[in-house]
Amino acid sequence: MSDFLLNAGRQTLLLELQEASRLPDRLGDDFVRAANTIIQCEGKVIVAGIGKSGHIGKKIAATLASTGTPAFFVHPAEALHGDLGMIESRDVMLFISYSGSAKELDLIIPRLHEKSVALLAMTGKSRSPLAVAAKATLDISVEREACPMHLAPTSSTVNTLMMGDALAMAVMQARGFNEEDFARSHPAGALGARLLNKVHHLMRTDDAIPQVKLNTSVMDAMLELSRTGLGLVAVCDENDLVTGVFTDGDLRRWLVGGGKLETPVQDAMTPGGLTLNAESRAIEAKELLMKRKITAAPVVDDSGKLCGAINLQDFYQAGII
Repeated sequence: MSDFLLNAGRQTLLLELQEASRLPDRLGDDFVRAANTIIQCEGKVIVAGIGKSGHIGKKIAATLASTGTPAFFVHPAEALHGDLGMIESRDVMLFISYSGSAKELDLIIPRLHEKSVALLAMTGKSRSPLAVAAKATLDISVEREACPMHLAPTSSTVNTLMMGDALAMAVMQARGFNEEDFARSHPAGALGARLLNKVHHLMRTDDAIPQVKLNTSVMDAMLELSRTGLGLVAVCDENDLVTGVFTDGDLRRWLVGGGKLETPVQDAMTPGGLTLNAESRAIEAKELLMKRKITAAPVVDDSGKLCGAINLQDFYQAGII
């Protein structure tokens, strides 16, 4: 039985791969026309389909929406019972039907023409009513389904999925859609955390900022170190410009060297030191800390004034790993 199951599974995959391998050669003027229609669309792309085509259509709509093209799925039956009212003349409809002769099309196509809505077809029948009415037709035809009874949509649904991906990716690249654009569509995901967060979104502010003045004693700087627990204190001049940092390491070296606690911290601090700009990307700031083997740093604004502080744990808690 196990050999039978493995052979059946492999045969299915091989048949689907064989059918899918024919798709690249089918891309031509209609594909370009369909892509340009979507790129030039001033409204939304409405994807519609019935049965398995509908399930794949939902995925295609989701892919378009997440890659820069406003899109949503509408079931044809729902469209005929009110949802057609959501479709405007500046929209585009992508209708998926392998036969291209779904009965709902008899009522939908005239309504689309009345509203001057561009119709794109994804079908396996190039002479079907859907293909004839469409501005562009994407060929998803197969010589045979992977189903041994040649009944269940298998190879054809794979073709539909792949053709939808090809269309969405072509449009995405033509729009110049990039990683940051993608992150804005996925703000709650790991990519969103990495690309959208800036240092000022994560930094510690107000009383949580460890800071002292140049003339503050080493003793008071040590107390500030202890109070905030960040591992460093920003040392600022009278204009709040960061002139250096005083770290746990600086304190140890100062005490081991016989330094006095009453001495101004400017004599014990590390002059300059690494600061992060509040407007810089969090992921870049984190990588800089790791490259310099530093666990924390003061944050400054564009004028160099202290406005926050941050450590590696703040990045990890925000999902920036």
